[in-house]
Amino acid sequence: MNAAGAATREGGWPLVSVLVPAYNHERFVRRCLDSVLEDPYPTKEIVVIDDGSSDATGERIAEWVDRHGHELAVTYRRRENRGIAATLNEMVRLARGEFLRLGASDDYLLPGGLDAQVRYLRAHPAKAAVIGDAVVVDRHDRLLYESSMRDLYRVDKRRYRSDQGIRRAVISHWAVSGAVTLIRRDAFQTRAGWNEALRIEDWDFFLRLVARDALGFVDMRVCAYRLHGANLSKTRDVAARIANLEESRQVALRHAGSFREPCATLLRAQSHYIAAKVAYLRRRPLAVASHLLARAWLAALARTRRPPGALLAEKA
Repeated sequence: MNAAGAATREGGWPLVSVLVPAYNHERFVRRCLDSVLEDPYPTKEIVVIDDGSSDATGERIAEWVDRHGHELAVTYRRRENRGIAATLNEMVRLARGEFLRLGASDDYLLPGGLDAQVRYLRAHPAKAAVIGDAVVVDRHDRLLYESSMRDLYRVDKRRYRSDQGIRRAVISHWAVSGAVTLIRRDAFQTRAGWNEALRIEDWDFFLRLVARDALGFVDMRVCAYRLHGANLSKTRDVAARIANLEESRQVALRHAGSFREPCATLLRAQSHYIAAKVAYLRRRPLAVASHLLARAWLAALARTRRPPGALLAEKA
């Protein structure tokens, strides 16, 4: 039996596999891996894949593994680029942990987050995953925001304290950044992982979770999310932004049938909001106005379909 398995059995601490997909983050990946090693949670492993980086990311990871690989279990692979969804699915297959912590090679974990999220999932067996908050830092590790949810995305975190609130938040204002998610391994035994046909796969993944009330929240900063100008979702390439938005609109329409009211109508409203963004980028003002009107009408309709007491539940 390996050391990680022995610790799981003898100490009662379930093994956590920290999944780190790495791509062109030679400047940041060491800090990410250091944060996993330094986290006080006692039973963990790292699964890291260099997804075809064109810089020295692979070399930085290999150097780190040579230096620290004896201190905790590390599985490292380096291969051609296949994209984030394929990389995540491959890491799940390589991982041995009962719980899977999603990492990001330009972000880093904050001490105590693993413990808090493991405790949450062990106390809430109906939840397949749990998210937390993050601090926001720049490329030099200087603090930009104390809370990514509150200060970067301007979202009231109280919305995440109920299933109804989480559903509405994920649909209308997905305000989660970086490596803040812990997932049960057995959630992948009956559900598909990440959709490898998508470029922006996380919204699709989390919509599937909240459609069955399987996502929880701990109000704790569990990672540092780094803003450095190259984040995929922040691309300034107009064609790429349009492609990502059109993909997101199709995701919204495809998932609308998986939700009860009023969330099904809210997803359709969100699809029009996304379409308005596309029309704006294409400089089609009449289409922008049309989609915004459709969004407003559907949002108003959703309010009439809200179950009694739902607003109080969201703010509880």
